Amino acid sequence: MSQITTHVLDASLGVPAAQVGVALERWAGDSWLLVATGETDDDGRARELGPDSVEPGRYRLAFASGDYFSTSGRDTFYPEVTIVFAVEAGEHYHVPILLSPFAYTTYRGS
Repeated sequence: MSQITTHVLDASLGVPAAQVGVALERWAGDSWLLVATGETDDDGRARELGPDSVEPGRYRLAFASGDYFSTSGRDTFYPEVTIVFAVEAGEHYHVPILLSPFAYTTYRGS
């Protein structure tokens, strides 16, 4: 399993958000470097997003929320949701988001 995983829930419908594009990037001092890309499964999870182990540092997950909402004909205020977080050695990071067309929230999951 990837050291960094995510789960997207569509809070407006009360269901997992399937087929949401996700990019994982690492801060390299002066720019962001792409580590991996993926898409949430039918349960809204991206379990295999990147390697089993990543270097400590600053990372971000970018969610293609605009594409997700447009496939169901819904408008959104957030065409992309980006979460920046710090990674330390040897820990698993689960970064879920609760998503709706006009709001989102995140937390460090387990």
